[in-house]
Amino acid sequence: MTVNQPNNTMKLIAKSSAFAPATVANLGCGFDVLGLAVHTPGDVVEATLYDEIGPVTITDVTGDGGVLPREAHLNTASVAVMALCKSVDFRQAISLVIYKQMPLGSGMGSSAASAVAAIAAVNALLPVPLPKESLVTFVMEAEQIACGAAHADNVAPSLLGGIVLIRSYHPLDFIKLPVPADLAVCIVHPALEVRTETSRAILRKQIALGVAIEQWGNLAGFVSGLYTNDYDLLRRSLVDVVAEPVRSPLIPNFTGIKQSAMDAGALGCSISGSGPAVFAITKGLEYAHKAAAAMIQAFADINVVAQSFVGLVNNEGARVLKIERF
Repeated sequence: MTVNQPNNTMKLIAKSSAFAPATVANLGCGFDVLGLAVHTPGDVVEATLYDEIGPVTITDVTGDGGVLPREAHLNTASVAVMALCKSVDFRQAISLVIYKQMPLGSGMGSSAASAVAAIAAVNALLPVPLPKESLVTFVMEAEQIACGAAHADNVAPSLLGGIVLIRSYHPLDFIKLPVPADLAVCIVHPALEVRTETSRAILRKQIALGVAIEQWGNLAGFVSGLYTNDYDLLRRSLVDVVAEPVRSPLIPNFTGIKQSAMDAGALGCSISGSGPAVFAITKGLEYAHKAAAAMIQAFADINVVAQSFVGLVNNEGARVLKIERF
């Protein structure tokens, strides 16, 4: 569906496209502070730059079934680009084409992926492109539009790749953590809908001190396991006592699905982001494929169709696919 067309008199001077991957936020023990990038799926955005002063517009969106807003101030992709352009005082007209290649509302960072792809494509066209790390805050502004909170646990790993720890939001401070070479992840996305607003609304506003201490210990253990390549420590630490107990009832047969992944050799299994996707982390791709197959079967046992995405951790993050200058 095309909704905005650039003025026919405007001269096209450059075009670029970029890909941004899906992500797994929280990683169980790291609610709102951990995120991991995968290789597939992801979104692609094409940006076209014109020779006149003008706004950021969206000329087309594909793959979303007409669901996403085409108005620039309401779409995460254009909001992120507008924030970047305002920051560097870049005023030339830009049009965006968004190619959605991942499920919406999946718990896999769909809104973040399109925003990251858009800002990566436009950043490549700037006279002096900014480093990736400097783009995170602009995409966080877009997340405010999507889910009502400027979180970085999806956008940072989608931009930077790997596993990212958000140490602080005020001020923003994030660290890209080391990733063991054979750390693999599988995501299983069932044909279910869990709205982010619902998933966040049911979270407890306060938790017991003992629960907080347990979660802190698991988070610290997980980070330590990454630095030391200690897979047994990772296994012991991949436990969520904050969000999973509250959110798991939104996913039918979650306990059985999680157990099926663990029985197949997963180090840990939990809810990806706000769901309904679930993820498992494994040592090596063989166990990742086994865990994915087991979870798909567990969903099939309750007559729910699911699809899986399996791969090693994506350490690259967003990447520019093509740049053309005319």
